[in-house]
Amino acid sequence: MSLTTLRTTERLNSLDALRGFDMFWIMGAEQIFHGIAKISGSPFWGAIATELTHPDWNGFHFYDLIFPLFLFMSGVATPYSVGRALEKGKTRKQMLWRVVKRGLILVALGVIYNNGLEIRPISEIRFGSVLGRIGLGYMFANIIALYFKQRGQLIWFSGILIGYWLLLKFTSAPGFPPGDLTMEGNFASYVDRLLLPGRLYLGIHDPEGLMSTIPAISTGLLGILTGSFLKNNKMDPAKKSLYMAVSGFIFIGLAHLWNLDFPINKNLWTSSFVLNVGGYSLILLALFYYIIDVKGFKKWAFFFKVIGMNSILIYISGHFINWTYTTSAFFKWAGQLAGDPYSIVVMAILFVVVKWFFLYFLYKQKIFMRI
Repeated sequence: MSLTTLRTTERLNSLDALRGFDMFWIMGAEQIFHGIAKISGSPFWGAIATELTHPDWNGFHFYDLIFPLFLFMSGVATPYSVGRALEKGKTRKQMLWRVVKRGLILVALGVIYNNGLEIRPISEIRFGSVLGRIGLGYMFANIIALYFKQRGQLIWFSGILIGYWLLLKFTSAPGFPPGDLTMEGNFASYVDRLLLPGRLYLGIHDPEGLMSTIPAISTGLLGILTGSFLKNNKMDPAKKSLYMAVSGFIFIGLAHLWNLDFPINKNLWTSSFVLNVGGYSLILLALFYYIIDVKGFKKWAFFFKVIGMNSILIYISGHFINWTYTTSAFFKWAGQLAGDPYSIVVMAILFVVVKWFFLYFLYKQKIFMRI
């Protein structure tokens, strides 16, 4: 892991922008809309604010897309990074070490993100994490991509989803009927309670547990398959956008059919959830790719690109920088001028602005966190 100057390489500009769009929502933008909903009392803004929360268990809100979209994009980038390195003469063994190292670094960063840099008893440490799941999903998806061609990758993608469905359909925690998918009764959470050291996020369940990381590999694989399609297929770029968008809608349709038997559930990362978020990820990438890379309209996306180029850094920065204190130090006067209740929204906007200008400074200096 290092902070380094970015080399000039072939890049998907749309991927950087979409990554920034994704991170924009979790670097504080959601609070803007929660504030607007609170002030206005409007059902419209209330509905938008609800979409920026997670359902308690089954179901899907827009906010559930943020995490898997990032993992999907990590996969999309693979043919432009790992693939290019292989084309330049790197061996599979060298690339295997590279992806394993990156995956394990993300797992370690996830543990630090959850627990800080302090010594604690193992029983108090939470090992499951967002970064850890991205790291493991990315790592295993890349290992599959290194040793299997496209057909093999498709078989792995489908096999993992079907296998996970059958596993949870015909098993359960002791004392519960087979196929029980409640928080306490499902088999994945039960295995995590048995095997995952330390504490679970919800006591009896961890949304980033070991078992539910298995289907996340398929999310990474879908990204790799999409990246290979974009990089290697000689089809007209506009048609590529159309194919991705159509595929996305098909995935969403299949997800809702599967939902009738295997509910869309982010906590368990169910197979129907993988198809659902995969569909939305494909549609968003198709849109960004068409506007930015096909039509060449790039300037509007600069705001998001600045965020996307240092996405991991801004995600973990809150554990080392008190952004609320920093925002208040510079702009408390603006909140005072706005007065209650509007200061909630004003300060939420400025919270994002302060973070963005920090990232913009790093961008201008060509300083990027590389893992």
